[in-house]
Amino acid sequence: MSKSLSGMTLQELWQLFPIQLTEHKEYWKDWYREEQAFLSSFLPRNVRIYHIGSTSIKEIWAKPIIDILAEAPLEDHQTIKELLLRNGYLCMAQSKNRIDFNKGYTPDGFAERVFHLHLRNFGDHNELYFRDYLNEHPKIAKEYEKLKLSLWKPFEHDRDGYTEQKTDFVRKYTQLAIKQYGKGKYQ
Repeated sequence: MSKSLSGMTLQELWQLFPIQLTEHKEYWKDWYREEQAFLSSFLPRNVRIYHIGSTSIKEIWAKPIIDILAEAPLEDHQTIKELLLRNGYLCMAQSKNRIDFNKGYTPDGFAERVFHLHLRNFGDHNELYFRDYLNEHPKIAKEYEKLKLSLWKPFEHDRDGYTEQKTDFVRKYTQLAIKQYGKGKYQ
């Protein structure tokens, strides 16, 4: 019998759910749209839902995990959390202004479709700037892909290390995007 996910250490989870990168798949857009429709069927109408992360960037290798940003007023976060938990999501982490969820993690490894949902307050959406900037600048997107591929095997079982190694790149191009688009682009 498999150990429950909640009973596993971080190291055991990283072994069970290694970083895996794959070529861009066009069907990732469809997976996002289907999950967006599902989420819209039970979340409050004022929640804004976006496809973010590398699966939302054209033609680059990515972890086959659909990242979703959900923006809602902070006072609605607890209600939204309860709705997500009742509809197949697990809470991964929670802080004062952010809650992260996942779906598609099983005691035997990844399900066919895996989602990370990032619940944030309105305006906490720098990922949108990064996504759009890379989609408009394919050479920069390919640089990001190259960085990710170089980190894949050394950090295959260390998600925190993998993410940390990408931070400077992401910060640099997010700031360039905010400067180019203006802070109010997604209001």
